[in-house]
Amino acid sequence: MVAQEVFDADFCAERLKALSDPHRLRILNALRYGELTVGDIAELLEAEVVTVSHHLKIMKYANLVEVRREGRFMYYRMHADLQCAKGRGTRFLDLGCCRLEVPDAK
Repeated sequence: MVAQEVFDADFCAERLKALSDPHRLRILNALRYGELTVGDIAELLEAEVVTVSHHLKIMKYANLVEVRREGRFMYYRMHADLQCAKGRGTRFLDLGCCRLEVPDAK
């Protein structure tokens, strides 16, 4: 008997819902390259710190990002469960329920 993976529609829907905002997709794209603080992300995206913080909180609860504290700074990174594989001119982000194809930055 072959073990069959169980598709968890609720889990998948929560992750996809958390990524349904352009700000969150941009944040996740920035985190593909490593850890960043809220201030770093805000500067990269030319967004307000409070806006980035709000989106990171949503992404944290959807298990898309992890956070660690170092002194007074919070460092965010892509959740360890997410896998980012490189294809031909693209990167694939494995959400565990589906896979997103993200073009490489030029």
